[in-house]
Amino acid sequence: MTETPSLPFGPGALAVVTVYVLSLLGIGAYAYSQRRENSLHDFFLAGRTMGFTVLVLTLYATQYSGNTLLGFSGATYRQGLSFLVCVHFMTAIVVCYLLFAPRLYRLSRENNFLTPGDFIFHRFQSRFLRILVTLIMVYALCNFTLAQMRTLGTAFAGISQGRVPMWVGVVGLALVMLVYESLGGMRSVAWTDSIQGAMLLMGFSLLMVLAFIQFGSIPDALSKLASHPETMHKVQAPSAEGVRNWFSFIVLVGLGAAIYPQAIQRVYAARNARVLKRSLAVMAFLPLTTALVSVMIGLLMAANRPELGGAGIAIPSETILTLMCLEIMQASTLGYWLVVLIFSALLAAVMSTADSALLSISSMVTHDLYGQTFRPNADQAHLTRVGKTVTWVILMPIVWAALVYEGNLIQLLKLKFELLIQCVPAIYLGVHSRTLSARAVIVGLVAGLLVTLVLIALDIGRVSGIHAGIIGLAVNLAICFMSFARNPR
Repeated sequence: MTETPSLPFGPGALAVVTVYVLSLLGIGAYAYSQRRENSLHDFFLAGRTMGFTVLVLTLYATQYSGNTLLGFSGATYRQGLSFLVCVHFMTAIVVCYLLFAPRLYRLSRENNFLTPGDFIFHRFQSRFLRILVTLIMVYALCNFTLAQMRTLGTAFAGISQGRVPMWVGVVGLALVMLVYESLGGMRSVAWTDSIQGAMLLMGFSLLMVLAFIQFGSIPDALSKLASHPETMHKVQAPSAEGVRNWFSFIVLVGLGAAIYPQAIQRVYAARNARVLKRSLAVMAFLPLTTALVSVMIGLLMAANRPELGGAGIAIPSETILTLMCLEIMQASTLGYWLVVLIFSALLAAVMSTADSALLSISSMVTHDLYGQTFRPNADQAHLTRVGKTVTWVILMPIVWAALVYEGNLIQLLKLKFELLIQCVPAIYLGVHSRTLSARAVIVGLVAGLLVTLVLIALDIGRVSGIHAGIIGLAVNLAICFMSFARNPR
């Protein structure tokens, strides 16, 4: 990995972070004691009893990850105001939830769904389509987890200052995550997410106050950027192609992130429809607390430390947040302990996102692939044991890949969405249409994947500002709508 700036964490700060991380094991043990039965639905959906506060915070902690905190601030540092699009696409996710989640929730209660694949099979009666959608979602989540593990490495490098090898820290934190997840399943994940979500909200609110004191206001930052030829492009209005790219990004992430398997399973796990609707209403405002904060961090650092992007500077843009925290720590005692909280929250954000993704991967591999294909008559206790084993087996190569990966986080984010959104017709149209056939969805999905993968293979990531995945989705939807035309009823 690229060199990461070190933070002056003393023994007291390291002790606080260690106590916090180890406390997660206690939550896992308590969640294990609260289980009601040894079944997949109890383990992976917490018995469908998730209340309003826990559901909001677990959705928040899952949606806002290491990509948000490090990736978004780094992208804003590189691109400037054009990456304000992240606030829009994070808001679009909630809008897209509302297009299908309320009806999908009702169907999940009526038919006892566990995974997105359960809905696919219920609606289309196609095992092939179920497996195809499941494989795409598993790939997307493996990609997603890789990004979180890489962020974990970046955060740990900043905290440990080389006193502990980074691979030891990443592996150790991954083991903690695996243990509490294996103990309590969705209960452990949701309860730890609640703590981590609260830490994120509090930590980043305080961080922005100190950042404004240390680096000045956003209007001042924009003036500095506009006054220098090297940085003025970061505050200029986008071109026509830039506007199309914004629109493409909003559609890509809005439609794709709403059908993350872990998000769909949280829809299933809501206590009732009222809890789900209230949670989504609150989620509509949360991009202002995290995505917007990440943008402001990137702008402040671009204006005040523009040299970090210059030639010969061996500092990746994903460490912009770390550099800001370093200066805040050195400015005051309050700043020092606030950064301790921030980096605890950063570890929390990474672990809360990764554990949710791992739990969903485990549930889909166990239920949709192993259970439905190879052991359809297996009992619930056996499948639950298999699910726990799958989590451990899958994370090992992901951790290794994260330690050797050198790309940036935003590229990882784009790649998984390019493929995941090809599942959009199966979910969004499948929920509302009774005439859409399995054959049309399969042909559209395969065609969309082929178009997307060919464009990516030819290094054509965008065509006139439109992402390859959106072009693939357009082909996908055209095939589905032709099916509607042939079968209007």
